[in-house]
Amino acid sequence: MAIALGVLVGLVLGLTGAGGGILAVPMLMAGVGWTLPQAAPVALIAVCLAASLGTYLAWRQGWVRYRAALLMGAMGAATAPLGILLAGHLSLPALSLIFATALLIAAVRLWRQSLTSFTGEASPNSALLEDGRYTHAAIIQLNPDTGRILWTYPTTAIVAGIGAFTGVVAGLLGVGGGFIIVPALRWVTPLPMHSAVATSLMVIALISGSTVVGALISGYSYPWVFAAPFAAGAMTGMLAGRAIAPRIAGPRLQQGFAALMVLAAVVLAIRTNS
Repeated sequence: MAIALGVLVGLVLGLTGAGGGILAVPMLMAGVGWTLPQAAPVALIAVCLAASLGTYLAWRQGWVRYRAALLMGAMGAATAPLGILLAGHLSLPALSLIFATALLIAAVRLWRQSLTSFTGEASPNSALLEDGRYTHAAIIQLNPDTGRILWTYPTTAIVAGIGAFTGVVAGLLGVGGGFIIVPALRWVTPLPMHSAVATSLMVIALISGSTVVGALISGYSYPWVFAAPFAAGAMTGMLAGRAIAPRIAGPRLQQGFAALMVLAAVVLAIRTNS
């Protein structure tokens, strides 16, 4: 069971750049009978390894916007301990409710974006002008020749803010934070879906990795008998997901991920009330 669950987590993570931890936690709760605090650390270590593998694969294809990923990852690593601290002061039902609510909000936002997306090329609220600039509701722009982010002080502040918020959520709920990063990048930049996914994978690897290290330093003992095959399955699923992802249009990936988040929220709600 551990390997099968891991493969599913890695497949979703590879396809969408998110959903690994946020789906792994309710799956572990439902499939193994763990509580949220028990499931979250095991989910994180599997997501960390799978996301690291996915980052390497996407990097070779030139999809990773590594400067943005490094900034978000650094901010997320700095704020994750705050999330862990908050988690220690909340009850399990409260954590589960926050988790399910976050899933539903992210699912709605992602689905709405997918309905108006420029397939595989730009975010849903951007268009390329004759002078090579993007019209966009947000401040962040891309270099039309390279597809890289044009860095300004406001751009830096926005990207850092996304990373900081993601870190708090990662520490609080034991997830990588991709369900925040992918919709956020698609909203504030004209990045194509596949580039947003690749960049999200690097951020997830950085934030989840720092959280795992922090847990080990604090004395947490991982159940390696289950965690090791679960992580191996996640890495296998990641390989499959990254192989399939280029063949699927960005909006379809968004819609599929949104549907999975709704399903995870329902499973989590049922588990909490049972």
